[in-house]
Amino acid sequence: MRLTTKGRFAVTAMIDLALRQDKGPVTLSAISQRQEISLSYLEQLFGKLRRHEIVDSVRGPGGGYTLARRPEDVTVADIIIAVDEPLDATQCGGKENCHSPGHEHGTRCMTHDLWSTLNAKMVEYLDSVSLKDLVDQQRQRTAEHNVVLMPRHATA
Repeated sequence: MRLTTKGRFAVTAMIDLALRQDKGPVTLSAISQRQEISLSYLEQLFGKLRRHEIVDSVRGPGGGYTLARRPEDVTVADIIIAVDEPLDATQCGGKENCHSPGHEHGTRCMTHDLWSTLNAKMVEYLDSVSLKDLVDQQRQRTAEHNVVLMPRHATA
């Protein structure tokens, strides 16, 4: 099981939006350029995010997208689920028909509980990380990267 580009791009774009929305609506073309994500792909993702009331769209000149909720009220799980990213480590999609996926009453594999527990832990973790947490981390990294170290001069 791995997170696909859909989930990764959605989270990345939301961090970009949250970092810049205090200056007004953020355009998808600007996010596209900064993050090197296809504009048409972002349009699809933000359509889903808007339908899940995670972002709002502003039309017209100066338009773009803003967060519909406070960053601390949006979790990574919210974002990933909104863009239809599957968070399922089981082969059966939780239907317990692992050995016969084509049959509704197939048999369950011996590791089904292991993968189901992993699913629950992943969702629990992603639900514990807010967009604000990610924005704060990004700001911290940027601040650390921009620190200029001045050499000490020996005094006589």
